[in-house]
Amino acid sequence: MPEGIDLTSDTQPDDLSQLPMLPQPAQQNIALQVSRGAQRALRDGHPWLYADAIERQSHEGQPGDLAVIFDHKRRFLAVGLYDPTSPIRVRVLQHGRPAPIDAAWFAQKIGAALARRAPLHSDPHTTGYRLIHGENDGLPGLVLDRYGDTCVLKLYTPAWVPHFSRTLPALLEATTARRLVLRLSRAAASDEHLLHGLRGGQVLYGPPLEGEVTFLENGLRFAADVIRGQKTGFFFDHRDNRARVEKLAAGREALNLFAYTGAFSLYAARGGAWRVVSQDLSAPALQAAAGNFALNQDDPLVAAANHELLEGDAFKVLKSLRGSQSFDLIVVDPPSFARSKQEVPGALRAYERLVRGALALLRPGGVLVMASCTARVTPDQYYETVFSSAATAGRPLVEIARTGHALDHPVGFAEGEYLKCLFARAP
Repeated sequence: MPEGIDLTSDTQPDDLSQLPMLPQPAQQNIALQVSRGAQRALRDGHPWLYADAIERQSHEGQPGDLAVIFDHKRRFLAVGLYDPTSPIRVRVLQHGRPAPIDAAWFAQKIGAALARRAPLHSDPHTTGYRLIHGENDGLPGLVLDRYGDTCVLKLYTPAWVPHFSRTLPALLEATTARRLVLRLSRAAASDEHLLHGLRGGQVLYGPPLEGEVTFLENGLRFAADVIRGQKTGFFFDHRDNRARVEKLAAGREALNLFAYTGAFSLYAARGGAWRVVSQDLSAPALQAAAGNFALNQDDPLVAAANHELLEGDAFKVLKSLRGSQSFDLIVVDPPSFARSKQEVPGALRAYERLVRGALALLRPGGVLVMASCTARVTPDQYYETVFSSAATAGRPLVEIARTGHALDHPVGFAEGEYLKCLFARAP
């Protein structure tokens, strides 16, 4: 098992021996009594306790202290990671019955999460995928992605920092990763003093990282910037949807909106699309897309495809192409449009505009792939909006398939079901 690093050092580590320098959770747990609504949610297995649901609290604590939650009769409900900096005051680790939250507990949870990915572990053609999906794998606020022999750990709360001495050795032992990189959400990075010298992009374990890492997905080679790229550097959740696009692409001209680093585009090319246009607002993302095509030039179909880069706002691009260009296959995979309930109406209007704009460029009989990663928008709201927008535009869609989460992105609670994707033909 690995032995150690100085997490406050600028040198690159090859072990974990200095982890005791980080704070430990308080010896005394925080006791919380919560509202009846929160009691019901926790009994149903919900992984979050919001601050406004707390009715009584024994004492204040620091991020990472363990909070034990009771009902009005002082019966145990759950125990989790306390975070006074977040509206999600407790991220629940254990429901229903008490258990010691120790190194063995974390090792068991990590092992169970990795076991769910057994079909991916045994696939030599796919070496990039999600290993731990936060709340949905019982480890709320923690994500672990694999990129070949590099693993990227992303934290969404500083409450995990005091538990590194228990979790990192278990992660390294279970994954046999050669390198472990730390990424932080904006919220987790906002209070530097709570990170105790940790920083986003830091190599926690293994050799220095020079440039991008490469990995395989269904036999295609990709490069990812795991230090500065969005999320952890790549979006693994669409792996199965990309494979579907490949099967529909033969002989087509394809447009990939919000292409990021061109994953859908590359699959379309390998599927036989002779022309592929990748649109994104980010010039660096498009250059990365070109780089991913360059990595796969040994594939004759990828090499033969005419790959064009189109920089600009997707809504404006759709308008500018109207009347001058058309396509047989259009993929629309926008970022999240709603981070709160109040933003949902605006998100639905954005989907309407994208459907109408895409259909104006889609040839008769063409395939539209419409995706949403907005958890606040329910599947019913999303699909109703897409179908009604198409009907209003005079292009009623014929559904091919609806897809959701892949194997490595399990859904463990309602808010965890964010990905929705429709494959449809238009007359």
